[in-house]
Amino acid sequence: MWPFSRKGPSGFSSSSTAEEVTHGIDASGLTAIVTGASSGIGTETSRVLALRGVHVVMAVRNMAAGRDVKEAIIKEIPSAKVDAMELDLSSMTSVRKFAKDFNYLGLPLNILINNAGVMATPFMLSKDNIELQFATNHIGHFLLTNLLLDNMKKTASESKREGRIVNVSSEAHRFPYSEGIRFDKINDQSGYSSFRAYGQSKLANVLHANELAGRLKEDAVNITANSLHPGAILTNLFRHMRIVNGVVDVLGRLVLKNVQQGAATTCYVALHPQVKGKSGEYFSDGNLAKATDMGRDVGLAKKLWDFSMKLVD
Repeated sequence: MWPFSRKGPSGFSSSSTAEEVTHGIDASGLTAIVTGASSGIGTETSRVLALRGVHVVMAVRNMAAGRDVKEAIIKEIPSAKVDAMELDLSSMTSVRKFAKDFNYLGLPLNILINNAGVMATPFMLSKDNIELQFATNHIGHFLLTNLLLDNMKKTASESKREGRIVNVSSEAHRFPYSEGIRFDKINDQSGYSSFRAYGQSKLANVLHANELAGRLKEDAVNITANSLHPGAILTNLFRHMRIVNGVVDVLGRLVLKNVQQGAATTCYVALHPQVKGKSGEYFSDGNLAKATDMGRDVGLAKKLWDFSMKLVD
């Protein structure tokens, strides 16, 4: 189906690749952190950013896999600036250590790509006793962003270049629990639905970006915050859904995006001049799209922010 997709106003479509949407862009001098960079679209995002001259810091849970990816990128692109640092988003201790270590290095930070995620896992609690999908997909990234924000503000001010925070969400944000975010029942195992919990965490990604965008605008800071749907992609995210995983293996190559196409919207939002100044927006297939009414609910976004602050404190 992808060869027949139509281009949107940006000139790109669902079949555009990350290399295509960043063609001709010179991003040398920029530094980016990409979470979940040791596999899937995180790897491709890191590779293409490095190809465009970005100094990429891959935040990975598995350092052995991270080193392999780093070596593969440098082998393909000898001039690439790539580093790997350990980060387990399900652990606030790990998030705090990563941010402290990164800031200690004295590196600037222009782009933060909150990409890592788990999908439709059986009910589990994180190391901080928070439902695993909400903890990993939202809370870990929420805390990481807060801890790196001063660095980003300083970088934006000194470099006179726009900082960009990119939350990789999903169209699954359209299918959370009926109340959206289960503030009073985050850890309720009895009513747990693996897919609804995933939708809840992806809705949180959208709301987080929107609330952050508003706060950055109020502070008159030259940093944008946006969220996006990368597309239905052939990756290992389906590993916890056995029946779906089997169907994906058989039919996926016909109807799903490959990782080159899957990383395109992330790279577009992170680097493209068309996105300059756009904040609090939702993107899909390399174009502006529209989140759900719940995803654009200002009150819900504020409530989630306050709830998240209490959890990380």
